[in-house]
Amino acid sequence: MDKGYEKEKFETIKIKTSVAKRFRNYCRTISKSQSMTLHHMVDFFEINGISPEDNLGDTIAMLKGQIIKRSNAVIAIIKNIEKLHHKPTTAILQSLFEETASIEKEVEDDFGFGQPKLIAENEELLYYKKEYERIKDENFKFRKLMTNFLNKINHEKRHFGNDILKLKLDKIDFDNFRKSNNV
Repeated sequence: MDKGYEKEKFETIKIKTSVAKRFRNYCRTISKSQSMTLHHMVDFFEINGISPEDNLGDTIAMLKGQIIKRSNAVIAIIKNIEKLHHKPTTAILQSLFEETASIEKEVEDDFGFGQPKLIAENEELLYYKKEYERIKDENFKFRKLMTNFLNKINHEKRHFGNDILKLKLDKIDFDNFRKSNNV
């Protein structure tokens, strides 16, 4: 149903059969009802001040000419901006980059890092394997330490108030645990 026109009644218009078929097909392609399609068409003609008999070919050719003139004007403005603004700025930036590149090259020469030492693939694999094993051992030790620590925690029920967790560990052992784990 068309919004705002639900309560209006329908009128009939006499239209030739071939024109009615074309109109119905057009309404289906734009997914509008016949009433709303005709309403929008009349609005278009009224808003733009044209009639269906007007020849838009001359108007379109005139508009194309205006568009071409405007685009040529925009191109001229852009070329002018390039000449007056971008090229000098680009030259200044390029000279700055060249200067910093020469300074960086001098600094690199001063440090004398030399060529990096290339490592064989087997040496690299051996290094990563050792690191993996070391981290695996550290993880195992930490898990064992945490398991022992958590085993020393007891749950105590209280008659009044919330239940509590109690750590069965003397102060010296607790301080040693904190120091050894950087806590």
